Amino acid sequence: MRRGWPAAVAAACLWAAAWAGPAAAAAPRVDAATFDYGLQARLLAPGVYVVEGANADFSIANGCNIINTGFIVTGAGVLVVNSGPSKRYGEQLRALIGRTTAEPVVQVFNFNLHPDYVFGNQAFADVPRAATPATRAGIQREGKAYEDNLYRLCGDWMRGSELLPPSTDLQPGVQRIGSREIELRELQGHTTSDTVLIDRRSGIVFAGGLVFAQRVPTTPHAQLPAWQASLRDLQGLNASLLVPSHGPVATDADAVAAALSGTARYLAWLDATFSDAAARGLEMNEVLRLPVPAGYRAWAAFDTEYTRNVAHLYPRYEQAALARRP
Repeated sequence: MRRGWPAAVAAACLWAAAWAGPAAAAAPRVDAATFDYGLQARLLAPGVYVVEGANADFSIANGCNIINTGFIVTGAGVLVVNSGPSKRYGEQLRALIGRTTAEPVVQVFNFNLHPDYVFGNQAFADVPRAATPATRAGIQREGKAYEDNLYRLCGDWMRGSELLPPSTDLQPGVQRIGSREIELRELQGHTTSDTVLIDRRSGIVFAGGLVFAQRVPTTPHAQLPAWQASLRDLQGLNASLLVPSHGPVATDADAVAAALSGTARYLAWLDATFSDAAARGLEMNEVLRLPVPAGYRAWAAFDTEYTRNVAHLYPRYEQAALARRP
């Protein structure tokens, strides 16, 4: 734990005592006919907002808006937490910020290389857009393929969208911006570089793609041992409010613990299931027919995402099992 963090938590607790608590969840009201995402800014703490997406898979019906973005009003400008899946989304997010505060946007953070974190960047071409060097490299490497895939999945919601990469390196550590202390951590596991933002004044954690709440995690770049280590790091924060990139915001300590442990248990179940299947020599189609706990089947995007989990991860287990055989 970094020095200064316990004192910051204590200050946040005193400050929170005078705060009535986060606003109710604000689901988007999508209008596919007018390509209106229906974005709403949900106040989590004074100056800290989340803009919630659908807890689902990409679809034309939801405009491929399945991410929780956010923004923080600092007194010296607005910090934007991820820019969304399209140019239209980025423009509507920036307009929403403009209706919420008179402060200008001064910084955008792109937490990882996945497309719903970065394809709204065109709307923020005039401000710095920061990502870690590993994330920037991944976006340059895979951005065109992501762009093609989103056009295929999302149709005209993507019209005019082109990849505008991050413009500067994100530096982990503590930054003082206006009235707020912002801590940025670089973890990994969901991808090779996963940014987490902690607003020390409120104690709110934007956990990015490391936490999936009531949704099957995406795994195209996953490394499960590193992911589990990052979840343990997040558990050590003892946060009382956590914003996952996908799924409901956890607005109390019990909900935070449930979101973190739910993701960790699912990853552990994948690891155990795939290890056992590979040791028995099962083919991928046989793995897909194995029983899945009912609780996971009830999670958002199960029908599509679990199949991808198997396709992404199981070949590694097969190769490891083959390597162990005499």
